[in-house]
This record gives sequence, C-alpha cells and structure tokens, in this order.
Amino acid sequence: MDRLLGGQIGLDDFICVHRKGQRKELEMTKTDQYLGLTITDNGNGYAFIKKVKEGSAAHQIKFIEAGDHIEKINNESMVGLRHFEVAKTLKDIELGSTFIIRLIEPFKNSFQSIGPRSESRKSSPSIAYGSGKETLRIRKKGPPVVESMPTEVVRAALEKINSLLESFMGINDNDLANEILDLGQQKSNPHDFVMAIDNSDLKEFGFSDNFIFDLWGAVTDAKAGRLAKI
Repeated sequence: MDRLLGGQIGLDDFICVHRKGQRKELEMTKTDQYLGLTITDNGNGYAFIKKVKEGSAAHQIKFIEAGDHIEKINNESMVGLRHFEVAKTLKDIELGSTFIIRLIEPFKNSFQSIGPRSESRKSSPSIAYGSGKETLRIRKKGPPVVESMPTEVVRAALEKINSLLESFMGINDNDLANEILDLGQQKSNPHDFVMAIDNSDLKEFGFSDNFIFDLWGAVTDAKAGRLAKI
C-alpha cells in the first residue's frame, strides 16, 4: 500500500484502479499543529491520504481512512494540486480553528461480480518481465526510466529523510527525498547544503534552518553508513 500510494510501483506489482465511492464531509477542530495525516498524490491532480497516525487528531475521527481522496478543504477545491500543496493548506489553518474537509473514499466492492477470465485457447508461455527488484519511474520531464532498487544505505537515508518530511509537512515523497539526498551527496559541509537548497526549487517549501540541518544530519549519517546499521 505504501508503494502504491507513494507512486513507487515495481515492474511485477499488481495495479488496482481507484474508483470514487462515498463522499464524506467532516468538521474538524485543529487542536494540534500536526493533524497526523500523511498525504501523497497520483501525479494527475488527485491527493490521497496515505497514512493516519495512531493517536493523532485525525485518528480520533473514525471516518478518515488511508486511500481517501481529499477533494475540498473549507470549500476550496484541492483537485489539481500536488500533495505538498494540500499539506501546506492544512498546515496554514490556524490552531484552534474549525474547518471542513471533504473526502471521497475508494469504491470497495467493484469486483464482486467479476470472475477470472476463462482460457479459451492455449496459453502462450509466460515471459518474466523484470526481477521484481526494479522500479519504473515516470517523471513529468524526460522519458520513463527503470531504476534498480537502492542500496541499503540509500534506502535507509530515504526512509530517514521521508520521516523528517512527514514530521515537518505531513508528506512522504520518495522523489523529493531523492532530490534532497542527491543535493546532500554533492556537498561537503552544511553551509553548502543550505545554499544548494536555497538555490533550488526546494526553497518553495520554506524549510527552516533547523529542519535543513536535520536533513543534513540524515545525509551525513547515510554517508558514514550509520543509518544502515540501525
């Protein structure tokens, strides 16, 4: 589910279609700076809830579930926005204020009446595509590319950076984490790393200095191999 909702789909992964189901309009009061929602999107203008943190304000509302599409916040459409833009909208809501969020849950019973396809002719020999250890990445710019799965060191670094992103903005994005890691690997000190972020598209996120130093800590731990040992 994490890979499906995060856009990291392996060559041998089974892909399901998300059909719109029941709309849910919920009134929430922002009692904490972080609502406990991890948000992702499908790259086509639809943001989804990827995870609901246990014990959080959002978790207390039983109707909010992973897989729900965020359609509107306070009557403002979220369709067409990236996940970090939706997360920023939620983050900018004043503490203590009440807001309305409209969700659309996935249709859960789409295939009850569908059975397996009958084999009317002799099946051709199956061909194995990929090793299951590769990922097809489709980006907005450039052709699709097949990438090998990262080493344990890089994987651990991406998990740490994603964890920091989740705590700061409530998003979890491997492409964004990869971009941060790539910038960090090219720099030898935190000052150059800060300057690299300030001179890149990442400056639009408004990362605080303390947060950037936390990211640098994850990068240096990865370089030293400390994260892979945890």
